[in-house]
Amino acid sequence: MIRKLCIIGVGLIGGSAARRARRFCEEIVGIDADPENLRRAETLGVIDQGCASLERGVAAADFVLIATPVGAIEPLFRALAPLWRPDCIYTDVGSTKGNVVEAALRVFGIVPPNFIPGHPIAGAERSGVEAADARLFEGKRVILTPLPESAPDALARVEAFWMHLGARVERMDVGHHDEVLAATSHLPHVLAFTLARMLGRKDEQAEIFRYAAGGFRDFTRIASSDPKMWLDICRANRGPLLELLGEYETALREVAGLVRSDDADGLYACFSEARAAREKFLKSTENNHA
Repeated sequence: MIRKLCIIGVGLIGGSAARRARRFCEEIVGIDADPENLRRAETLGVIDQGCASLERGVAAADFVLIATPVGAIEPLFRALAPLWRPDCIYTDVGSTKGNVVEAALRVFGIVPPNFIPGHPIAGAERSGVEAADARLFEGKRVILTPLPESAPDALARVEAFWMHLGARVERMDVGHHDEVLAATSHLPHVLAFTLARMLGRKDEQAEIFRYAAGGFRDFTRIASSDPKMWLDICRANRGPLLELLGEYETALREVAGLVRSDDADGLYACFSEARAAREKFLKSTENNHA
């Protein structure tokens, strides 16, 4: 049981956590840079109380969930530093972890033992507290990236928190997390944004979009995500993302060469290999949910 849960950033992720956490929290308070968003969160019953003051919001909290964009993490750590308490558990939901750890080191000199970096692999194109869904984390993975200095009891409590939200918790090294997520999440988002932007700039865009079928809709779905959030993610995970963009550029040139030379065998082999990789992914997903 959590006596007072403080959620900093009451958007899709923070709001969804709040909705489900009602089952095991006596009180849920929210802090958000947008006063109107806080009012909506209260009106919708997502939180019990919205706090404009960080000091008031975290006072007496025994669990703090940081659900702000990754670009805001260092200023938030600086604001939290004089309020940080050893008897409280802190965790975050950022899509990148290296920058979070580096920010903690710059602010605190160490990563506080009662701070456990985390990342729920869950989300939606919609953002804001109105999109909050109590079932968002059911069956989803949450990756925690504890460090050698992390307190075992803090890690256990953060694991239990996410498990109570219906998630499946895994642990991963910080650097490995950022490499994996660059490939499976950050690169696909950049590609979707780029394709949607490229086609949207064409003179005949109205006609292009009129005749776009399910494939276009599926591929560009994630281009409806929050641009500010993805700006922060791309900047935070710049190294791994640039490496993958270089590999993708090489792969595109290879396919362009096959099309240019009308290499039917080469194209068929390329598409077959891709299909096999996709089927392997789907089978792995099915087995993990079995």
